[in-house]
Amino acid sequence: MKLSRILGVVCLLVLSIPGWSATPPTVTISVDASMAPRKIFHATLKIPASAGDLTLYYPKWIPGEHAADGPVVDLAGLKFRAGGTSLNWRRDLLDGFTIHVEVPAGVNEIDGELDFLSPATFESGFSAGSSATDKMAVISWNQVLLYPKGWKSDEINYSASLKLPAGWKFGTPLRVAGQSGNEIKFATVSLTTLVDSPVITGEFLKVVPLAQDPLTEMDIAADSAAALEAPQEVWDHYKNLVEQANKMFGAHHYRDYHFLLSLSDHVAHFGLEHHESDDSRINERGLVDENPRKLEAGLLPHEYVHSWNGKYRRPADLTTPDYQQPMQDDLLWVYEGLTDYLGVVLTARSGLRTPDQERDGLALTAAGLDHTPGREWRNLQDTADAAPHLYFGPEAWHSWRRGVDFYNEGTLTWLWADVIIRQQSKGKKTLDDFCKLFYGAPSTGPKVKTYSFDDVVSALNQIMAHDWRGFWTERLTNHGPGAPLGGIEGSGWKVVYEETPSEMESSGQGTFHFIDAIYSIGLNLRDDGGIEDTIEGMPAAKAGIGPGMKVVAVNGRRFSGDVLRDALKTGRNGDSPLELLVENTDYYKTYKLDYHGGERYPHLVRDEANPDLLSEILKAK
Repeated sequence: MKLSRILGVVCLLVLSIPGWSATPPTVTISVDASMAPRKIFHATLKIPASAGDLTLYYPKWIPGEHAADGPVVDLAGLKFRAGGTSLNWRRDLLDGFTIHVEVPAGVNEIDGELDFLSPATFESGFSAGSSATDKMAVISWNQVLLYPKGWKSDEINYSASLKLPAGWKFGTPLRVAGQSGNEIKFATVSLTTLVDSPVITGEFLKVVPLAQDPLTEMDIAADSAAALEAPQEVWDHYKNLVEQANKMFGAHHYRDYHFLLSLSDHVAHFGLEHHESDDSRINERGLVDENPRKLEAGLLPHEYVHSWNGKYRRPADLTTPDYQQPMQDDLLWVYEGLTDYLGVVLTARSGLRTPDQERDGLALTAAGLDHTPGREWRNLQDTADAAPHLYFGPEAWHSWRRGVDFYNEGTLTWLWADVIIRQQSKGKKTLDDFCKLFYGAPSTGPKVKTYSFDDVVSALNQIMAHDWRGFWTERLTNHGPGAPLGGIEGSGWKVVYEETPSEMESSGQGTFHFIDAIYSIGLNLRDDGGIEDTIEGMPAAKAGIGPGMKVVAVNGRRFSGDVLRDALKTGRNGDSPLELLVENTDYYKTYKLDYHGGERYPHLVRDEANPDLLSEILKAK
């Protein structure tokens, strides 16, 4: 049989499959977010169909969230009709994200409707977390749609419209085709682009232009008008961020870029990358108050870097054809680890943090990993491999379980790589050169260019010949002991512990209401004495104290942060043990800790034996 005839038979067989069409579908979706303050979003869809079983998917693997965490539990009000007649549907028994609809003969389109129940009380998490308040909301399209089986997300088109509460303004990277009052019609785009393009909306929304070519701006929604009145220097620093990032990469891969920033104490706090925007959420006063502003200063630089690293260049195993196929997270030490390092660099170069503040941050990162005994059994590679589970791990036992440490350990390790390049090239090459080669010219619109471990090694060798495969293999599989400090030490600095907390440490404890006794007795506590975590091998854990307990008194006096800190200080001058009265599931016990080391907090100090490469790395270009 001739090849052409074989192909013809195959095509006829495919066309005979129930519910399947040879033409990629265009779905019409209308979202009513006018009841956003009630935390409910209603969507109606018109989906092309044919007789038989129409299989629809609710997005499961959300890009950038690195887990099968699509909020299907909050999908409600699901109904389907054709010609005014209700259609039967059933959830797949093997996959709860899959819906089967019975389509009768003669039907070429069905009407669907659904509600998305946004969390009504504060819940953490990514975009499935709390997303709406009385004054603002973030609409993530993956939450309010279904898509038909059989097509890549690049192939399915969506014609979307959105209705907002009266008087609310909005920001989004989507192109607007038309607007009438509080109803917006968007240009038809692929499902990939739609899911990659959230909408931020609110009564109080401020647009801050950052650059014109290409257009780059901040679209900021807040729970109050006052939260939007940051000092002018803040907007200047974000303008510097755009300039410094484009100098670092030498090109961009977006048509325009929107920083979508939520300022609220009632939405989940996180950052999520998109190709032409981000979805970042911080405290309501996160721009106007100095302490939270400097603590959160690295968030937008991190998400902005993702437009290059994660969206444009993406690990092949994370580049799936739709949102149903599992993603493999083994290269997150590049996707997130390198992004975290470059975010640190750009935060300093833009002026969002001072070099001293950034060094404080690096000291805390290094000390935190140095006090993560879980490194003894779980290597860096496994923190990436297990990311879908670790993202949602509790704080209790964090130091022994480990978490998504490819972020912070990635920062230290990519700093190490940068230092190796600078040292061996005698300053002629840096990791910036790798960024230009791997992520740079020519500038393009949104597109994906995949990479593998071999591609990363090859590109690094093009910048500076070195045993990069051996370097990364060792870094990914080693178990310490201790944090990977080669970058800090090679850049002319070292980690020391002093009795006085650094500026960033003090700001963190005050803003986030915790007491850091990790580096002294091995306790991470809330302000009320509740124990979030204990560090295995340190005095508190050795004495028998564990997460979930609560310190009630210190040396016979009712617990407070000051009381504990005073006891640590005075304990340096005597032989008496530190006595902690601890409550554990309604029982009380006194634990005696043989500790006399005082308070201990990490700092970076100059090592004059080595050139100061770190200051050069953090300096604006």
